[in-house]
Amino acid sequence: MKSVLTAAVFAFAALAAPVAQAQDPIRFAVTDIDGLEAVQKEMGPFKDAFEAASGLKVEFFPVSGRTVAVEAMAAEQVDFVLTGPAEYVVFNARMDAQPVVTWNRPDYYSNVVVLDSSPITSVDQLKGQKISFGEIGSTSQHLSPATLLAEAGLVYASDYEPVFLKRNVAMEALITGEIAAIGLNATHIAQITEKFPDNKLRILVKGGELPNDVLLASAKVPADVVEKVRATFTEHGADLLAAVTASEENEKYIGGSFTATVSDADYDGVRKMFENVGVTEFSKFIGE
Repeated sequence: MKSVLTAAVFAFAALAAPVAQAQDPIRFAVTDIDGLEAVQKEMGPFKDAFEAASGLKVEFFPVSGRTVAVEAMAAEQVDFVLTGPAEYVVFNARMDAQPVVTWNRPDYYSNVVVLDSSPITSVDQLKGQKISFGEIGSTSQHLSPATLLAEAGLVYASDYEPVFLKRNVAMEALITGEIAAIGLNATHIAQITEKFPDNKLRILVKGGELPNDVLLASAKVPADVVEKVRATFTEHGADLLAAVTASEENEKYIGGSFTATVSDADYDGVRKMFENVGVTEFSKFIGE
């Protein structure tokens, strides 16, 4: 009887072992990619490379923006989110989401630009003018350019009127004199220059390198899983970057890298940017 019982215990253990060792897929979202088809197309090569390197399974969770992503994490529907610096601040304030690894972008800084033919040669001459920014709440298109102006002495929405126009519309408004300047990042200058070759831009003020995009983890994710993800980026960064940049939509990361030595304090400068546009409560996205 004892031998039969022992055999039964071993048989049960053998069947149960694979189940106990199985790892649930990590649910992964990207705030600036809209929908499942797009995220599969743009991040599919990365998913394959990450799974091969880590042994973890990845399941994409499609979102239609930062608000949906933060709500999904609050509802425990998503584990990891790739997002921008300003968005990270909100995720952290709302649910103590933690940074895991930064996705570093070369030449990631902001500028305030004017037409090359503009008589404006200093920031103080923008006082009383209209200045266009990109997406409201964006680190590089709104918060950082507004901070550059604040550091030069212009108070947001008091010394000038902020407006939010699409880049091409903003450029047209700059040409016609409806606005005096545009706040944008370095990549956007190149795009506008290509679109409007007959109208050169001049950088009035240039900012320093910005905190990078960040892969963050829900506070509900087990610590060992977070560490496994972090170690994978540390040990296989070159392969993962090659996979990410295999999609032309991710060209902003070409020449970049990943950094696993990241902490919440690295984003205190972004919190200061929020304050420079009059926001002292970080649990909501600006403009929403």
